[in-house]
Amino acid sequence: MSSNKTNPELVATIDSLKAKTRETEAAIWRDIALRLEKPRKNWAEANLSKIERYANEGETIVVPGKVLAAGRIDKKVTVAAYSFSEAAAKAIVAAGGKTLTFEELAKSNPKGTGVRIMR
Repeated sequence: MSSNKTNPELVATIDSLKAKTRETEAAIWRDIALRLEKPRKNWAEANLSKIERYANEGETIVVPGKVLAAGRIDKKVTVAAYSFSEAAAKAIVAAGGKTLTFEELAKSNPKGTGVRIMR
């Protein structure tokens, strides 16, 4: 355990992402893990309006932090994040999209191809 994080779920997520990088040689998982090791105040926060503005229909978006419900979303996108506000998760699903954990995304897309990280 290289980080000073105390949340066992977060530590497990970071370790799992680093292991996925070693297994698949896909740098994206290590990149996300390193972002999650930073202090939480430096984590990405993306509102639905930001995802709506920058994501393309059908795209997979990664938010190395939290997705918040400000704004609205009409595009059908897949969003993976460490956490979602309840309202944001409902809105993404209501628009025809999907919400995933990083582990679910890494399992369904081991190489991380076609994934865009949103800061």
